[in-house]
Parts: sequence; C-alpha cells; structure tokens
Amino acid sequence: MDELELLKKDWKKREGSFHQISEKEIYGMLHKGSSSIVKWIMIISVLELLLWLSITFFTADDQYLETLELYHLDTFMPIMSIISYGVIIFFIFLFFKNYKAINTTDNVKQLMQNILKTRKTVKYYVWYNLGMIAISMIIVFIFQFLYDPSIKKVIDNASSNVDPNTFFCIMLLVYAAVIIIFIGLFWLFYRLLYGILLHRLQKNYNELKKIDF
Repeated sequence: MDELELLKKDWKKREGSFHQISEKEIYGMLHKGSSSIVKWIMIISVLELLLWLSITFFTADDQYLETLELYHLDTFMPIMSIISYGVIIFFIFLFFKNYKAINTTDNVKQLMQNILKTRKTVKYYVWYNLGMIAISMIIVFIFQFLYDPSIKKVIDNASSNVDPNTFFCIMLLVYAAVIIIFIGLFWLFYRLLYGILLHRLQKNYNELKKIDF
C-alpha cells in the first residue's frame, strides 16, 4: 500500500481525538485580532501626530521664521499646518470610532463591514498625508524660486551662459525629481508602517468570508 495512504488512514484514526474548533471560536479569535490591529493603527497615528508636532516645535526657530518671511509664507504656512493637523486629528477620531465599532461588533457580517471601513479610512489617511506633503513642497519650491535671492543670483548667472527656457526646464525637472523622491520615501514609510497591519486585517476578512452567517 502507498505510504501516503497509510498516513491518511492513521490521521483519520486520530482525528477524533483532536479538539474541533467551532465557527464561534474562530470568529472570537478573528474578532479579537481585528480589534487589536485597529487599536495599533490608532496608536501609531497618534504617535505620528506627536512626532510631526515635535519636529515642528524644535525646528521653528528664528531662522525658520525668517525664511518663511523671506518666501512670503509666514502667514500661509502656519495656517496650512493648523488645517493639516486638524484633519489628522479628525482621522485619529475616525480610527477611534472604527476601533470602538469593531470592539463591540457581535456578528460576522458587521465585523467584515467594519474591517472594510477601517481599511478605507487608513488608505484615505495615507493619501491625504502624501497629498499634503506634495502640495507643501510644491508651494515652498515655487515661492523659493520667486523670492530667494540666492536662487535669483543663480538664475542671473546661468542665463548668461544657458538659454533661459532650457535653464527653467532643468530647474523644473530638478524640483520635480526632488518631490517624487520625497513622496516615494514617505510612501515606503507608510507602506511599511500601515501596510503590515492592513495586510493582517485583509487576512482576517478573508477568513471571516469562510464562516457561514
């Protein structure tokens, strides 16, 4: 007789001695795991907010304020920062609501819906942050290009040797490359930070789909 068939027969003989996990127990484990994941998403978002606030606090010295004034951004950037932090706090509130909703869910269908809702919220949060970073960098580069004396000096010197249109195209490409690199780095950061948690949530969602409800 084939060796594999012998193993199968032996397994069937022992099968009755193993504890059979019920769908209710599986749901309980997935529910607990999902709740824990969403809690960590909320904690990480709070820590991220505190990190950005700390960076802003420790870098906002006289030189930074003078630079903003030189670029004519001394009013715009603080307002933009306040709005951005307000939106991030709103997302943290949504993460808290998602955590409470998942934590108190008592049926499979509702838990699946809350998992999908949480995943969407995280994705919107990541895209919002990436969008704000890109917009901020574009605005700073534009105003730097317009008002920074050192940039004007470089333009004047280069214009005597290079066609102005060619020089502007080169500057535009350099700025675009810097923005793309920074956005790429932040995307990788968020991918690592939240991607693992979202992947685990998706696995829980796929397991819940196997349970009859």
